[in-house]
Amino acid sequence: MTRHTVIVGASHGGIAVAAKLRALDPLAAITIVSAEDAHPYQRPVLSKAYLSGKAALETIALRPPSWFADNSINLLLSITATAIDRVAKTVSLSSGQILSYDTLVLATGASPRCFPAEKGGSLKGVHTMRDLSDADRLKKEMVEGKRLVVIGGGYIGLEAASEAAKTGVEVTVLEAADRIVKRVAARETSDHLRALHQDHGVTIREGVQIDRIVGDNGLASGVELEVGETVPADFVVVGIGISPNISVAQEAGLSIGNGIVVDSRMRTSDPCVYAVGDCASFPYESGHIRLESVQNANDQGAVAAANIAGQELVYRSTPWFWSDQFDMKLQIAGLNTGYDDVLIHSGTGPARAHLYFRDGVFLAADCFNDPVTFAMSRKLLDGGKVLTREQAGQPGFSIKAFLAS
Repeated sequence: MTRHTVIVGASHGGIAVAAKLRALDPLAAITIVSAEDAHPYQRPVLSKAYLSGKAALETIALRPPSWFADNSINLLLSITATAIDRVAKTVSLSSGQILSYDTLVLATGASPRCFPAEKGGSLKGVHTMRDLSDADRLKKEMVEGKRLVVIGGGYIGLEAASEAAKTGVEVTVLEAADRIVKRVAARETSDHLRALHQDHGVTIREGVQIDRIVGDNGLASGVELEVGETVPADFVVVGIGISPNISVAQEAGLSIGNGIVVDSRMRTSDPCVYAVGDCASFPYESGHIRLESVQNANDQGAVAAANIAGQELVYRSTPWFWSDQFDMKLQIAGLNTGYDDVLIHSGTGPARAHLYFRDGVFLAADCFNDPVTFAMSRKLLDGGKVLTREQAGQPGFSIKAFLAS
């Protein structure tokens, strides 16, 4: 009998599962359930080129609309999964339909953390940046001369600040920590990004505590700090992180821990249910981690599909990320978890990289307009060759030459 795989979620991870499974099994029945009304699209570009109008909607599709019919993949739009019955192996949908499955894949992604409604988070003009509707609403605010306050100095907040500033918006970024991107990057990277934004007229304020978003007639008009100062705003972007979408998995009794817990083959605590992408907590070193990246979602989706098709693949992949801000492309190779040393590696022109080490061994790299070091860092991490801090610190060191040696 034809086996039926139901995929809940139609972003990068869900589409990667469908594409790989179809390539491996031409006869598999595949249904994708998407909460959005738009055909699946690329998310990272939303806070970058799409926000500034440089990328049109039709250019950011994950697959052409015709691809789903051409590959006999049933795509259900504007529908959510409301419950999973693991005994009956069914998924109940918001449309009232009940789907039977042989294998279920949860690619439910994550949702932005919102500013508390009682603190002004529900005022008109307060935005988060996660999906297409968020980007479309925010694009309408990008008018020269308007004032934007960004709450949160992470990558999403900084990307929104960059795109707004490029359109002539007056931008202030408020960060509670003592430096921007502190959770994910070294001080050297924080300093470089801060200088970049300041050079383009963005005001960066760190170590500030926010009391509330204030409004006038229901419309956001500023952000009030705990010290009593109000930073004026015509609109506000809240970029304070995301939370994995786990409710349907949790209610079904699947193991949860900072996401839906999976093994190295992307299987949950129920062997008939897989999870991939931003919602999945997977084995890493001696514990579990959850990564928010396209690469992670795509690679996990391919591994899950291979295992659904009968292979036995383990997820092992070097993480990589990127961020576009003004005229700078930041490309990150590897994970800097537990780093204890950072080496600045200067390239030609504006190119530079921050190399992370732990116990003298290379872990990761933040590469600024330096695609060569990024590519070589990925290759080095994938190949397992050990680069030490002592070697990298030698005069004239070249990571490309090191790999070739």
